[in-house]
Amino acid sequence: MTTTQSLPITLADLEDGIFTLRAVDPEADLATVHAWMNDPQVARFWETAEPAEKIGEYLRGQLASSYSTPYIGCLDGTPMSYWELYRADLDPLLAGRYDAVPHDAGVHLLLGPSDVRGRGLGADLLRAVSGWQLTSLPDAQRVVAEPDVRNVRSVRVFERAGFRKVRELELADKRAALMVRERTA
Repeated sequence: MTTTQSLPITLADLEDGIFTLRAVDPEADLATVHAWMNDPQVARFWETAEPAEKIGEYLRGQLASSYSTPYIGCLDGTPMSYWELYRADLDPLLAGRYDAVPHDAGVHLLLGPSDVRGRGLGADLLRAVSGWQLTSLPDAQRVVAEPDVRNVRSVRVFERAGFRKVRELELADKRAALMVRERTA
């Protein structure tokens, strides 16, 4: 997921502050992302309760990917979320499991600190990020996501952000709700 904009990108002026995305730095961000991914509420659905060196390998793999880009979301400059923005139609774990359309954009979201969860912030962030994807990727006609169906809160957040559940998918590591936000104009 590449764009021509430089980072950080200011995406929203929210009631809670200014939301920006910046590139992940696998070394500087490792402790933070490791803590988030090992939080029991997150690890339950992301299945990421791994040692720091494994999380570091994962982040470096995301950076090396030809179809996915990892970001840190910041609220007033403070890291508070991890994002993977990707070409869903090129994702080898996903593309063959749904009716992919060329240039489908994809989004993964992890709200880091527990104090940012459950406040309604996720829908605002998803709306801003998926809107930015559709604006900055003119060939993308939609943004897709595939949260774990057991994560009812996440599915509701996607719906409040303008996504609709199309169907359920069997993926290698979970049963997922295929969520889609279509381009409107």
